Amino acid sequence: MIKLYVSPSCTSCRKAKSWLEEQNLEYVEKNIYHEPLTKDEIKEILMLTDEGTEEIISYRSQAYKSLEEDINKLSMSELLDLLVEEPSLIRRPIIMDDRRLQIGYNEEEIRMFLPRKIRNLRLAEIHEKLLEVESA
Repeated sequence: MIKLYVSPSCTSCRKAKSWLEEQNLEYVEKNIYHEPLTKDEIKEILMLTDEGTEEIISYRSQAYKSLEEDINKLSMSELLDLLVEEPSLIRRPIIMDDRRLQIGYNEEEIRMFLPRKIRNLRLAEIHEKLLEVESA
């Protein structure tokens, strides 16, 4: 099952939600402001990242800019507490399933959430159209 972590005013979150609905993909949506992520959910997200906390922290957010402490000096436990308390420090949307993770909305990368069978079908359709163009 796909999990979609969003915030209400996030344009990219709305795009991700719309894309999932257009593809008829089932997902569970969680508004991280109304229902903050738990430490376990944040750990689950971090386990799927390549670069750890670097990928999930919103360095451009006002919450980050107004931090009085150096986030790099926090222990993992302290950082998790901070992310639970300040959800605006977390980049959005977060789209994930058991194996895949996308942070932020990227129209090309989000296709990885399509079942393999559908991805292969679409690639075959694109290939067919390219062959038609080349032969014309």
